[in-house]
Amino acid sequence: MASPAVQRHRWHRREYERAVAAGVFAPEARLELVDGEIVEMTPQGSRHSSAVRLVEEALRRAFPPGQGWDVRVQMPLALDEASEPEPDVAVVRGGPRDYVEAHPGPADTLLVVEVAEATLRWDLETKAPLYGRAGIPECWVLDLPGRRLHVMRGPAPAGWREARTLDAAGSVRPAAAPAGAGPVPVADLLP
Repeated sequence: MASPAVQRHRWHRREYERAVAAGVFAPEARLELVDGEIVEMTPQGSRHSSAVRLVEEALRRAFPPGQGWDVRVQMPLALDEASEPEPDVAVVRGGPRDYVEAHPGPADTLLVVEVAEATLRWDLETKAPLYGRAGIPECWVLDLPGRRLHVMRGPAPAGWREARTLDAAGSVRPAAAPAGAGPVPVADLLP
């Protein structure tokens, strides 16, 4: 006797948002929606938390407040109908009040950064291509154990047109940074 095929329920972003608003998930649950699946995020260690803060500080220097963008930390992005990830850091157009009614989408997002301590493969093989397919112009994945920064630019249907890896001695200027913004040293991002 053949067993029936297992069918998974693919969540839509609006359905997921309604479930969150209704309190379906525990308040302390760290979840995100990726390609229709609800994914539990890895707990943060102190090294990861420190790196997120260092990235935030570096990007606030590159994108000063009050000039038309906002640096957001671990807040959702509405990528498409099946994905609402929460990158560690994102730079979006506008300010906090522009997103009271809805999360920023790909057209609003200039740069996303994922900090990887135990999740490098997931961040490089799943999350980064997701951002590229959505049309976000730039993605960084900070590899804490390897002390490297993976920089991806030029979104494409399969992910990215350009990818390079910088070691701790390297630096990168965010593609959307305003004129006059200098490069960000990779060492400044590493705890």
